[in-house]
Amino acid sequence: MGLFDDAVPGGNIAKPIMIALGALLVSKMLAGKSEPDQASLNPQPLPPAETPSATPDGGLLGGLGGLLDKLKNGGLADAADSWVSTGQNKPVQPGQLGSALGQQTISDLAKRAGMSEQELLQQLSQVLPGVVDKMTPNGQLPNLSQIASMFGQR
Repeated sequence: MGLFDDAVPGGNIAKPIMIALGALLVSKMLAGKSEPDQASLNPQPLPPAETPSATPDGGLLGGLGGLLDKLKNGGLADAADSWVSTGQNKPVQPGQLGSALGQQTISDLAKRAGMSEQELLQQLSQVLPGVVDKMTPNGQLPNLSQIASMFGQR
C-alpha cells in the first residue's frame, strides 16, 4: 500500500490499519481530547500539541510526538525508544499497547477502522514499531521537510 509496506512483516499494511495509524498520528484523542466529535471523525492535521516533543511544524509531528509520549507514559518507554533509535525494534504485546493507549482510544480507533479491538491491537502491535522506525530514520523525530521527502519518495 505504499510508504510503510516494508516496515511491517508480510510487506503490506491493510487499509483498516492505515486508518487507525492515521487517526493515531493526527487525531485529537492523543492531545488530551477524550470525546470524539464530528471533526475528529475525519482526521485532520492539528496545530502543535503542548508537549516537549511537539514542534511548530504541526499536526503529524505533534501527533507522532504525542503518540510516543502516550506510550512512554503508559509503561512502554523502552519499546518506544527502541523504535525511534537506530537499533533493533523491541516488540510490544497487544495487551501492553492497549493499556498504554487507553480503552477509549482503542475503542475509538477500532470503530474508525471497522474492526474489533482485539484485532486492532494485534495488528497495531505488529505494525506500529516498524512505522515509527521508518518515520524516525535518524533516531529522532523528523522535521517538516523530512516528512515531505518521506511521502515524496514513492
